[in-house]
Amino acid sequence: QVQLVESGGGLVQAGGSLRLSCAASGSIFSINDMGWYRQAPGKQRELVAAITSGGSTNYADSLKGRFTISRDNAKKMVYLQINSLKPEDTAVYYCNAQGVKRNWGSYGVDYWGKGTLVTVSS
Repeated sequence: QVQLVESGGGLVQAGGSLRLSCAASGSIFSINDMGWYRQAPGKQRELVAAITSGGSTNYADSLKGRFTISRDNAKKMVYLQINSLKPEDTAVYYCNAQGVKRNWGSYGVDYWGKGTLVTVSS
């Protein structure tokens, strides 16, 4: 069973920084794309950033500049560095993995973590 576990969320003051981590496990051979989404209270889940296995990145237009996504393919981990945090960044941040190849060759399409809460105080 593929599992994604996020960590690194918490309460931070506006202007601060956080680094979120996501660890993938479950007899994984490779992962095509990994990404971070967030869902603020009363709003729909939205893409924050995504990264391919080759390191190509994609960011939500409104979030470019303060967010940096990276990954370690060997460790099956993806990270999200968030700088200059704003109260409107308050949300549950979810890790996503797409195109997961298992050690025995099967493919899984889409997996989600349970999320980590980021709260930014003004």
